[in-house]
Amino acid sequence: MKSDEYVRFLTEQFVRYMETPREERKKARMEQKAQRPPLRNQLFGQIPDAIENYVASIRSKLKKH
Repeated sequence: MKSDEYVRFLTEQFVRYMETPREERKKARMEQKAQRPPLRNQLFGQIPDAIENYVASIRSKLKKH
């Protein structure tokens, strides 16, 4: 991509952003945040879920005895 094409692209994106109403931009941001996975999964992947399941299985075994 040439530099003039890149500048044109950035300008178009900026103009599109500025033309959308503030409430609409805010609503879109909130929807994106709602769709994101929890922070612990973003940082550590599936490890926290695996640990949680492991601890739950140990607790259930201890309650049976």
